[in-house]
Amino acid sequence: MSAELHARFALNTYSYTLHGTIGDHLPAFAAAGFRELELMMYPGHLWPLDMGAAEQAALRRTVEGLGLRVRTLNQPNIDINVTAASPEMRRYSLDVLRSVVTLAGELGAEGVVIGPGKANPLLPAPMERLVGWSFAALDELLPHAESCGTRLLMENMPFAFLPDVEGMMSALERYGADQIGVVYDVANAHFIGEDLTAGFARVGSRLHTVHLSDTNRTAYRHARVGAGDVDFAHALAAARAVGHRRPAVLEIICDDPADAIPDSARRLAELGWDSIGD
Repeated sequence: MSAELHARFALNTYSYTLHGTIGDHLPAFAAAGFRELELMMYPGHLWPLDMGAAEQAALRRTVEGLGLRVRTLNQPNIDINVTAASPEMRRYSLDVLRSVVTLAGELGAEGVVIGPGKANPLLPAPMERLVGWSFAALDELLPHAESCGTRLLMENMPFAFLPDVEGMMSALERYGADQIGVVYDVANAHFIGEDLTAGFARVGSRLHTVHLSDTNRTAYRHARVGAGDVDFAHALAAARAVGHRRPAVLEIICDDPADAIPDSARRLAELGWDSIGD
């Protein structure tokens, strides 16, 4: 039953980044029943800058040979910042993201998850300057994504300079590229106190993927379902209300993923999340 259940969710590999290469884990993911993956970029796990064209092509063959599919690639935004004050950090961040976009194209992934950028929490740069740097990043990454046959997907992130969906969507609408999609992270929204019904509705037609994990509003986590106080039934109703019909991504970040991820899938299925794609 678990293999059939896992096929109704996509798996994010964050919990595995410190425990071997992506190639080490792919057979187990397939054996567990998962069919769609969101691969995390992390040195020693999967790092595009360490891979040549032959290695990237070999990874795609392995993924496809196991009956798996890469939906998205995700670069942890704690390591980069496209709105950093220093031009050197912005340049480094864009170089990393360009390499992720290139890999997405090689793997046939639908998109690359990005963040708006971060501000100094003690003395943030003026909003217009941050928005300008964020738009400059899109100016470079968007045509690169199009040339690679993939797309950009912006995620709501509590630590971003635009942490809420209203701010993020307003910026995207101002930028004007309809091809930029959105990953709506339910735990991120809950942590900042965002109403999930309003959040899903605001994302609208840009919604590409939903991330699921648990947290409360005092300690930021992406824990197993049941370890926080996210209202997943409310989230499901909100997702269905806007017509979203894609299997959700389990972005559970923990030390015991072999137990936490199947348990989270089971708990979510009890609420109906396993049938959202039907």
